[in-house]
Amino acid sequence: MWVIALLLFVWSFTTGTTEAAGPQPVDLGTSGNFVILAKTGVSTTGSTAVVGNIGLSPAAATFITGFGLIMDSTNVFATSSLVTGRVYAADYADPTPADLTTAISDMETAFTDAAGRTLPDFTELGAGDISGMTLAPGLYKWGTGVLITSGVTLSGGANDVWIFQIAGDLTVSNGAIVTLSGGAQASNIFWQVAGETTLGTTSDFKGIILCQTLIALNTGAVMNGRALAQTAVTLDASTITEATGSATPTPEVTPTPQATPTASATPTPACAVKSMSVSRKKLSLKMGKCVDVTVTLEPDGNCSTEGKTVTIKLSTASKKRVTVSPESGQTDSDGKVGFSITALNKPGNAKVTFVYEDIKKFVIVKIRK
Repeated sequence: MWVIALLLFVWSFTTGTTEAAGPQPVDLGTSGNFVILAKTGVSTTGSTAVVGNIGLSPAAATFITGFGLIMDSTNVFATSSLVTGRVYAADYADPTPADLTTAISDMETAFTDAAGRTLPDFTELGAGDISGMTLAPGLYKWGTGVLITSGVTLSGGANDVWIFQIAGDLTVSNGAIVTLSGGAQASNIFWQVAGETTLGTTSDFKGIILCQTLIALNTGAVMNGRALAQTAVTLDASTITEATGSATPTPEVTPTPQATPTASATPTPACAVKSMSVSRKKLSLKMGKCVDVTVTLEPDGNCSTEGKTVTIKLSTASKKRVTVSPESGQTDSDGKVGFSITALNKPGNAKVTFVYEDIKKFVIVKIRK
């Protein structure tokens, strides 16, 4: 069994009297009010059991299938014999539509936050196969998919945090188990997945899944956490229970005496961006492969372009061929921000456009078998 231990340079922070290891937790915002949250559909077959709330937006309640929904008299939510909680959809009565719009936005922000964390403690661990390993708190990054065939153990304290950045699919094989030891909590484990997530039959999974596409729980799968999908969630006689407890609390700050006001200096003008460049203009990728590109914002003068937000745009056709993670990112002290481009299983050309305000640059990606 592999044992992954952080012996040196482990980031830690103090919360009250408890020291926590690993990165800062991901803020879920109001998406943390749901055990299942999706944009295009939530479906189930068989004797599924859901503990927590279900939310769907912008799709309507007709895309929540298999639950036998019973509308409440307020028309704000529905109930189901399969759900210990409430079910919300975008076409229910106010304030549900607005609340769901906020929750979906918070879910996407959380995904971007998790995907954008830098300085990982481990990269490409096990070439994507972490089966049989014991993982300490930390930030883990893969440019591929991640596979758990038999099981994996996450060992740490109750306030410790794990973030897994996965550029491809997350596949948990039939019967595989994610085991928590040392007091580790499912609410402090974040699986950021750019591809699809599949929990195999009778698998036992822990943590919060922030998935850019589909989350599928196959027959008999058990999950303690949250399934937050930017497309759909499917269940088949599965059990999903919301993670109890919150992410590591905000550190307490001791108030300091207020300094005597002084005349403020003239504010430094914001640094204008002169131009943008991309490290690669053309790419040729095999299906399922991933490559990192760097976007650089050049300043207009002797100043820094740190903290500028660069976003990506994909056409509908390009979204069928590539995924890009994160969807937006902030530049570092050198004016640089990194993105990972992953080729999907559809040959052809895709165009990835990077945008800062009115400045645009693009990369042409050729996907081949």
